[in-house]
Amino acid sequence: MIKLFDTHTHYDDRAYDDDRHELIARLLSGNVAGFIAIGCNLKRSEKAVALAEKYPQVYAAVGIHPQDVNSLPPDYLRTLEKFAESEKVKAIGEIGLEYYKEYNKQQQNKIFREQLELAESLNLPVIIHSREAFADTYDILNEYTKKGMRFVCHCFSEDGEAAGKLADIGVYVSFTGAIAFEKKTEKAIEACKNVPDELLLLETDCPYLAPPPFRGKRCDSSMAWYTAQKIAQIKKKTTDEIVEMCNNNAYRFFGI
Repeated sequence: MIKLFDTHTHYDDRAYDDDRHELIARLLSGNVAGFIAIGCNLKRSEKAVALAEKYPQVYAAVGIHPQDVNSLPPDYLRTLEKFAESEKVKAIGEIGLEYYKEYNKQQQNKIFREQLELAESLNLPVIIHSREAFADTYDILNEYTKKGMRFVCHCFSEDGEAAGKLADIGVYVSFTGAIAFEKKTEKAIEACKNVPDELLLLETDCPYLAPPPFRGKRCDSSMAWYTAQKIAQIKKKTTDEIVEMCNNNAYRFFGI
């Protein structure tokens, strides 16, 4: 049986406080091959590493989300570097730019670049958060891909043209269950079509963005199969082919 690897999860979220480890055990014994536990700040990055070290099939990413850039201690980079000493840490992230809300753009860009320099020094790939900030995000990624760095734009919500521009510089793109949301379908389909097979990843961003038929419910990694099913329709492949392809892409990207 093919199992699916979920490249972006938040199982430290309070939504899982009542059954976190029971759920993870059930997923890993079912149709989920493993997942990346994502850090968003220092506390949550530490939790992501602890979760990864508890389960052989789980890995971690550590980083500072743009919404947390204004409350960092002076030695935050050293703390992230310390977390990254774990062999289970496979990326820096999620980091990036968030222009949807009125966070300090100058500070966001400063912290974003500082973390990119850390990722480069550690030779780790980077998981990108970009919301209503594509132009600035693209310019920065274009700069750093020329240094040989690897990136994935997670929870991709831009159009086909943006997806094509990222593909041209070798940036991976990851889709959540939102690709099947009725209001976003046309835009998401065009974006998905413009992502080469070798740059495509699957994620849930759980507990958020559960795909139909689970819209509005707590999401978990098993639901990424419905996202894969939607992508299979777009790419004119079988769901198993999409899952196997995206798994291989994930293992290559993260060095697993």
